[in-house]
Amino acid sequence: MTKSGTQVGFIGLGIMGTPMALNLIQAGHQLFVSSRSKVPAELAEQGATVCTNATEVAKRADIIITMVPDTPHVEDVLFGENGVAKGLSAGKTVVDMSSISPMATKQFAQQINALGCDYLDAPVSGGEVGAKAGSLTIMVGGPEAAFERVRPLFEAMGKNITLVGGNGDGQTTKVANQIIVALNIEAVAEALLFASKAGADPAKVRQALMGGFAASRILEVHGERMVKRTFNPGFRIELHQKDLNLALQGAKELGVSLPNTASAAQLMQSCAAHGWAGLDHSALCRSLELMANHPIAPTPAA
Repeated sequence: MTKSGTQVGFIGLGIMGTPMALNLIQAGHQLFVSSRSKVPAELAEQGATVCTNATEVAKRADIIITMVPDTPHVEDVLFGENGVAKGLSAGKTVVDMSSISPMATKQFAQQINALGCDYLDAPVSGGEVGAKAGSLTIMVGGPEAAFERVRPLFEAMGKNITLVGGNGDGQTTKVANQIIVALNIEAVAEALLFASKAGADPAKVRQALMGGFAASRILEVHGERMVKRTFNPGFRIELHQKDLNLALQGAKELGVSLPNTASAAQLMQSCAAHGWAGLDHSALCRSLELMANHPIAPTPAA
């Protein structure tokens, strides 16, 4: 088991990475950090050591966490010119908490294992709110011994922590999660749009539905966003597009059909075409609103 005060590397300090790193510091761990963008001042103020690149992070830390947007970013951080791999020595552990391709993850794990190090894929769900609260759901793929070694770090960042299976299984679980979330957003959007177009108050319809079998976290949180028109991102459409593309690419390789996942991906593509890729994924409703020529609710006056 990892003891408090572990030397931890953290690479990728965006909307999710920064609060996750702060929670690790508050749990008593020593952090070595780097990021594509400027490292937030609050991390340095809390005692994180800012490193020039990922290689330096890997040299100085025992457990190295990556939290970047997509598969190519992970590959570059791990194996690029100033990547993690060049700073590793045998016995260290690499933990990728990004949401990326399960197939690529298995290849990355093999390359890290060849250096005498363990690899865990540990994508998360819960968004910015969960990252700040330390209540993320963390789905992990990799060897059990490495999972137990890193568990105290996971417990500083999340609540529902599951070792699903071997390398790649964590990412597969995250893709499954994103399918369910997307289809639920689409379902809530269609229901509220139908109710609004029929003349009912969508806020009251949502309130009524919250007490029945249709109740869900998506109806609660994103249904409220659709009614109040608050589409500032917790999780951007463009990132969910990436996850659904992973699902559809994987489905093609596996020979399975995911028709409703494809439908949700097309609705997000419509949003992106209208310049809304940077909005919260609850704004998927806007593509349906365009087809209906009717908003679920009016945009509040500024």
